[in-house]
Formats: sequence, structure tokens, C-alpha cells
Amino acid sequence: MTGAARPAGAPVPVLDIGGTHVTAALVDPATGSPVPSSVLRRPLGSDATADSILDTIARTALELPAEHGPRWGVAIPGPFDYDTGMGRFDGIGKFEALSGVDVGAGLRRRLADRAEHLRFLNDADAFAIGEYHAGAAAGHTRVVCLTLGTGVGSSFLRDGLPVHDGTEIPSGGHVHRLTVHGRPLEDLVSRRAIRDHYGLLAVVAEDREPPDVHEIAALAKAGDPAATEAFRYAFGTLGQALAPWIDRFGASAVVIGGSMAKSWNLIHPALSAKLVPAGGATVQVLPARQPAEAPLIGAARWAQDTWSATL
Repeated sequence: MTGAARPAGAPVPVLDIGGTHVTAALVDPATGSPVPSSVLRRPLGSDATADSILDTIARTALELPAEHGPRWGVAIPGPFDYDTGMGRFDGIGKFEALSGVDVGAGLRRRLADRAEHLRFLNDADAFAIGEYHAGAAAGHTRVVCLTLGTGVGSSFLRDGLPVHDGTEIPSGGHVHRLTVHGRPLEDLVSRRAIRDHYGLLAVVAEDREPPDVHEIAALAKAGDPAATEAFRYAFGTLGQALAPWIDRFGASAVVIGGSMAKSWNLIHPALSAKLVPAGGATVQVLPARQPAEAPLIGAARWAQDTWSATL
């Protein structure tokens, strides 16, 4: 409905694009929360063709009720050029077909008169902004938010806005680019790393796959020593890598989300113990309060607050 009048206070349409799913929703600007009946989650194959990926995202978006605002907030993982809407996914094992593709133009064409502007942001930044406005990061001037799933997503937030430049943060604010013990962080802290480490400790036969992370977590909670050590080592290593940056950035809290955050009782002790040198008890390690809704809330805030810079 480009150029058409829209009712004052119209909901903000948002998309949260992940490697296995896409979520579409309308966010009420009065409450800042997603309209529960509007939230749609659909499977998405990150190894599909560019047209198939964009078609799936657009079909999900078009399922939303049509009476919404003209500016969409779109959370999507990197590498991605968030200013131009171009995919930069070459060599990372997901969304390879979107590398060099103008995702913004492709989606606007498919959404036709349902979208005037698309405002892209990193999915970890969307989560952080959402937690700042409606979750565990609220009240913290400087906070680091992590999403722990297949890998480690991160956002360094100052006064509610992501920080991507400067000497106070890792390059781009991306914790996954750090090295520890001479190796890339995600070689030691990721779904793959925990499975591999457990496989070594439990002496899983080479012709068998180690159990998945949720199964290893269940074993750890039942007292299995190999499973317990796999979690302790991974998240102790994350704390060790993150500690100097927490200190340098002056963060008063670290907020944890993502699928692995469901194993909070395994993650929190190991991570907190290694963060102590950064600031002792003044650095709080907190679970996300809005783990599912935060990216939607953050994407809507981004669309509203940065509407003047359009694609």
C-alpha cells in the first residue's frame, strides 16, 4: 500500500530470519510487544536457492494481516550489509545462495504494496535491543547480550543502541571472531564443539555420532561427568575470552539468550566464574526475560527509530 494512508498507531511488521526458520509478527507500537495472534513461525532452509529462500520469507510475511505500517524491521544473521540489504554469506555454510544478492530488493518486489521500507539489523542486535526495552537488559547503560545456539552471537549495547566500532569492543562487536588458546572461539564454544568434546571425554566410537547438545545437557543434569565437563569447559572458555572485553566496555551485565540458555544451571556457574576478573560481583550474568519475543521487539524498535534511513 505504498502511498496509501494508514491508521495512526498501525502495528509495525517485523521478520526474524534464522538458519532454520523465519518468524513474522506485528508489534503494537503502544505496548512495544508482538500481537500474540499475529506471530507466525515457518521452516526455512538456509541451503536452498536464493529464490526459494526469498519466496519462503515473503510468503510468511504476506500471511500477516495487511493493515500495518509501511516500515518493516528485519533481523537477519551476518555476514550481511545491513545498510544496503546485500547478502555476504560466502563460505559460512548457510544462506550461501544469498551471497551477493540484493535481499532488500528481492523482498520488496515480493511484498509489492505491503512494504515501503525494510530496515535490516543483525539478529543478535535485535535480541539485545528487545531485552533492553522489555527484558533483562533494561536499566543497564552498558550491557553485553549473547545468543548461544549453533554458535555465539553477540551485541554490545550502549544506551540501548548497538556499538560496532571502537577499541572497547571486539571487531564489529562480534565475540565469535575472538581467539582463545590460539584457536577461533567457536572451535571451543558452539554446538559442534560441545558435541566433539563430549565425544572425546566419553570415548564415543568413531563410527557413532556424539549425542546432540540437549541430550548432553540432560546427561549433565543427571550427573554424567563427561557431559558436565563438556559444558564447564565450553562456557568457562567463553567467560575467559569475554572477560577483558567486559572490563574494557564497562558492562554492568551480560544477558544470555538462544537455545542453549535453556541449560542455564550448566552455563551460568562456568561463565560467571571466568567473568569474575572483569569486575567481580558488579557484573551480573542474567537469563533473557523475553527469549522468543526480544528479536521481534528489537526489530520493531529499529524500524521505528531509524525510519529516515531507507533502502
